Amino acid sequence: MKIGITAGDINGISLEVIIKALSDNRISEQCTPIVYVNSKVLTYHKNMLKDNDFHFQTTKNADSAQSGKVNVVSCFSDSANINLGEATVEGGNCAQKSLEAAMSDYNNGFLDAIVTAPINKKAMSLSKFPFPGHTEFFTDKYDVSDSLMFMVNDDLRIGLVTNHLPIKDVAAHITREKIQTKLNILFNSLREDFGIIKPKIAILGLNPHAGDGGAIGAEDEELIRPIVLDAKKKGKFVNGPYPADGFFGSAMHTKYDGVLAMYHDQGLIPFKALSFGSGVNFTAGLPLVRTSPDHGTGYEIVGKDVADPSSFRRALFTAIDVVRNRKEFKEDHANPLKSRKKRLEHSVDEALPIDKKSKKR
Repeated sequence: MKIGITAGDINGISLEVIIKALSDNRISEQCTPIVYVNSKVLTYHKNMLKDNDFHFQTTKNADSAQSGKVNVVSCFSDSANINLGEATVEGGNCAQKSLEAAMSDYNNGFLDAIVTAPINKKAMSLSKFPFPGHTEFFTDKYDVSDSLMFMVNDDLRIGLVTNHLPIKDVAAHITREKIQTKLNILFNSLREDFGIIKPKIAILGLNPHAGDGGAIGAEDEELIRPIVLDAKKKGKFVNGPYPADGFFGSAMHTKYDGVLAMYHDQGLIPFKALSFGSGVNFTAGLPLVRTSPDHGTGYEIVGKDVADPSSFRRALFTAIDVVRNRKEFKEDHANPLKSRKKRLEHSVDEALPIDKKSKKR
């Protein structure tokens, strides 16, 4: 399996966490990593780290990448200037070129998934990047009607109805159609990407106390509750709308496979409080499998050799898992009778263990 890895912001910790994660040779046993970056820039960041066993080889593109090794596709100039801890036009340009090179290899069938390292929104803006973030970029490039920003970590999975919007604009973007679309993507992703065939989903309210029956805003009763009732009629396990504070405060999230939040901070504050450093940003609803660590560019700690690669490592393994889950889901549903027979045989084998040598039960 070939996994493309974008460079992110060359002035932040993106390359540090990539180097630290890929220094573990066991990762190359699980996949073939291809990093889209200039080798000179990568070496610069490598030399700032005290203890690492990181080695790489350059290759023209992912198609010619060698398994068992870290491969590097040079996608921007050797003369790229590094200004640690600063948002620069060049930093944004390099991040864009890395992103576009990885997407090109994916579109050519050379990659199975892409893991994106963190970018800085100011730097991307300076370089005229026309999107708020990676999620919107990929949604536009693959011409899908919508996608879902989906934060995942073990059994905690939180999707967002709205992404990078000012708070003053959130309510205007909360429509019945929008919520329904995001719920459908969440439901399908839990089944196809995470292997949960009958997912349990909770929907959060928009207003404090989920509107208190209409006393604090009408959106919860008029927009959200009808969608919950409609989902129930269709046989889906969907509950809500729940007040966000009480929902997470009472640990109700542990009873659900997925949670749909109305806006960015409503979902990401509890997510990062519960799993910061080990969470993953996954874009659901795309033909592409794309993941990213749950942290930013870390300008304040770049060059200090203290960045934790845990979230990046999780993003890498999540991408591998999702690729495998999608393949298994597709195979199972292409021939449901064969899939049912396989599950029945698996159940019998669990109930009656087989001695592999004698084949006796």
